[in-house]
Amino acid sequence: MIEGERQYECRKCKHRFKVYPELETGNSIRLPTSCPSKRAKLCEGIHFQFVEESIVCHDYQDIKIQESTKILGVGCIPRSIPIILMDDLVDAVKAGDDVIVTGVLTAKWSPDLKDVRCDLEPVLIANYVRRINELKSDIDIPDDIFKKFEQFWSYFKDTPLKGRNAILQGVCPQVFGLFTVKLAVALTLIGGVQHVDASGTKIRGESHLLLVGDPGTGKSQFLKFAAKLSNRSVITTGLGSTSAGLTVTAVKDGGEWMLEAGALVLADGGICCIDEFDSMREHDRATIHEAMEQQTISVAKAGLVTTLSTRTIVFAATNPKGQYDPTQSLSVNTTLSGPLLSRFDIVLVLLDTKNPEWDVIVSSHILSEVGEPKKGEDNDDLANIWSLPTLRRYIQYVKGRFKPILTKEAERVISSYYQLQRRSVIQNAARTTVRMLESLIRLAQAHARLMFRNEVIQLDAIAAILCIESSMTISAVVDSVGNALHSNFTENPDQEYVKQEKIILEKLRAIDETS
Repeated sequence: MIEGERQYECRKCKHRFKVYPELETGNSIRLPTSCPSKRAKLCEGIHFQFVEESIVCHDYQDIKIQESTKILGVGCIPRSIPIILMDDLVDAVKAGDDVIVTGVLTAKWSPDLKDVRCDLEPVLIANYVRRINELKSDIDIPDDIFKKFEQFWSYFKDTPLKGRNAILQGVCPQVFGLFTVKLAVALTLIGGVQHVDASGTKIRGESHLLLVGDPGTGKSQFLKFAAKLSNRSVITTGLGSTSAGLTVTAVKDGGEWMLEAGALVLADGGICCIDEFDSMREHDRATIHEAMEQQTISVAKAGLVTTLSTRTIVFAATNPKGQYDPTQSLSVNTTLSGPLLSRFDIVLVLLDTKNPEWDVIVSSHILSEVGEPKKGEDNDDLANIWSLPTLRRYIQYVKGRFKPILTKEAERVISSYYQLQRRSVIQNAARTTVRMLESLIRLAQAHARLMFRNEVIQLDAIAAILCIESSMTISAVVDSVGNALHSNFTENPDQEYVKQEKIILEKLRAIDETS
């Protein structure tokens, strides 16, 4: 609250008049030099007294807006300007919003002080604020794009996984292969459905992804492409990130303490990409535990106690510590703590094993100007529609339209796999927690959304299991996990799925019989 006006009374003629504090001088009050009464006979009184209970207050908020880094040139530092919001404009925006502000530009300065230089600071007194990130989240999808999505899935209704792979080939197309990683990125961006249990606790719907790999395996390329696919994104590196830069920092401005939002708060409702995750200090990494699971950041700094929302996807990339040792656990290879690893829904390991056949394929793909020719004739128009704008529209559309519900078959498969992982090797102790069960549900729901469905069937549950299996040191249901770096798109994914489904269901059935 801030004082907007107060009344004074002339002691000589008892004339009452209003005085308005000046925002420009720190809301200071300047009394007139003489009585402002407009009577026939001038009063000329110079002594005034304050009228009790005459103060009128307004809602008040100071914010600071900064130029969007997306529209700046190379090497330019974004500038900022403070904004004053009053009355109904207070709390109209939050940290990280893209806004258009209309107002009156003025200057702020300190009142007259002896031997103190008077510095002018430009400030905008707002009279209208418009949030444009809401418009971005509701991407205007024309009717012809709707029809194209429906035509696409009606064409691939007999071979749905082939249609899914056609969509995944539009994810980071400059990187050859890496089917497992592209599937994981798509499922992470789409996410599951947030729900509230009986006690009122919110179970998050956003998934988190961690890429662990040798240098030159394309981790940063996926980070940047994922940021382009999301409407709100923040990219940072572990070396230049502190706990305050990731969460929130307290800044003293004009004698008052203010909170400045960090990367996770600015990415609320979007994705936060953290490259070189291993370069962060252990203390700084520990600060994001609450932000990843509870999706809030509790702040108690400089007398400011509050809770900020961080409903964001965390997509991190890290290098293994030295040479990756498959016989050791993931926690040892990455030097990341077990509690932090358990918060990631998918952890993919990309190892450069120097496979000669793979090197030939990749080098020919990079050197060729046009890449591999697309196979098929009839479905060329439908399979090649997945450009970056179309893919972004598709992700936003399925997130807003579909709220998938698990079927009994999917529940049975997910439950059996979770029990199997809990009984198996000790090496995966950091990953096989209750959070794994929630991760399986989220990934299955995301796969159902990706497949343009409102129901989680057995296929979605097994696809989620295969994603989790890729992040395990030792596989529990698949004969060989394989290297995610060398995973490629198959010509007949539906036939491959039938074989994998048979193997997985047999092993899970054996678990059900023993329990």
